[in-house]
Amino acid sequence: MHKEKEITIYDIARELKLAPSTVSRGLKNNKLIKKATAKKILDKAEQMGYRHNNFASSLRNQKSHTIGIILHELNSNFITSVLAGIEKVTADAGYDIIITHSGENFEKEAANVLSLFHKRVDGVIASLSFTTENLDHFKPFFEKKIPVIFFDRADETSDRTHVIIDNYKTGYTATSHLIEQGCKRIALLTSNLKRNVYSQRHLGYKNALFDAGIPYKQNLVLVKDLSQESAIEAAHEILKMKPRPDGLFVTNDFEAAVCMQELKRHGVKVPQDIAVVGFNNDAISKIVEPQLSTINYPGKDMGEITARQLIDHLKGKNDIGQTNRIIIKSEFIIRESSLRKK
Repeated sequence: MHKEKEITIYDIARELKLAPSTVSRGLKNNKLIKKATAKKILDKAEQMGYRHNNFASSLRNQKSHTIGIILHELNSNFITSVLAGIEKVTADAGYDIIITHSGENFEKEAANVLSLFHKRVDGVIASLSFTTENLDHFKPFFEKKIPVIFFDRADETSDRTHVIIDNYKTGYTATSHLIEQGCKRIALLTSNLKRNVYSQRHLGYKNALFDAGIPYKQNLVLVKDLSQESAIEAAHEILKMKPRPDGLFVTNDFEAAVCMQELKRHGVKVPQDIAVVGFNNDAISKIVEPQLSTINYPGKDMGEITARQLIDHLKGKNDIGQTNRIIIKSEFIIRESSLRKK
């Protein structure tokens, strides 16, 4: 199949009987070119189907003006809000983004890292998969001093810059609230405890029980993936427990809503029989009945702050290595699902 010839600035120059250098400046709206001439050049370029060669420019400038995004998933209200924050800041700064996701798989994450490296991105924003155990696969970026900022899912033991909330504090606060509401047998429905966000929320839960003089029981900690099926499975496990929990802290609103609805379907009253607290303040938390108490996790703010840190570094305004831990403020929102004491 015949491939149509790519239009160049020389083709436009020939059509307009102008010097190629004049066309090049006109396409960039250079102030040395008269507005009327620049308009004529831009109109002719559009008419002829000219495309600016970003790749060639990036080779000349050693900059691609592209930022790579590595996500652990895409099907999440939280991730969507983080992306909205990132896109707002990067677009305003004149950067494009390339989005990849691992599907919670380390091998795919490592392949995405390598792919972005070969695409010559100027920087990376990443959230780690469940099965990622270290940051060795990011070494090509670290060795070339290409900035990488981690958000939410991070290796908090490393000195690499990461933007998070205080997951320990949120876990402690949510559990303490259930205790204050008279709950003495509190179950925790969470996810992979190797990942910082869930391990820290679990530790907050554990220490809140300890401080209240309530024994920690391993059988009350249900570790699942973040699916609807797992939430229903957890509800059935709770129904079989004797004695049954009177409080439930779920580290994800979607799972909390599904689990709560399944418990209600089997005659459990919320919050009278089991008081429930979720996490994220997703839209579903206001739709379910009763409305769900939750932790407001400001995803858009997290995306904006993370992207701004990276852009400021790329523009020479800060040194990422100077601040390796940025904590975003979160908020506990109390609604009907956990209020046993009016």
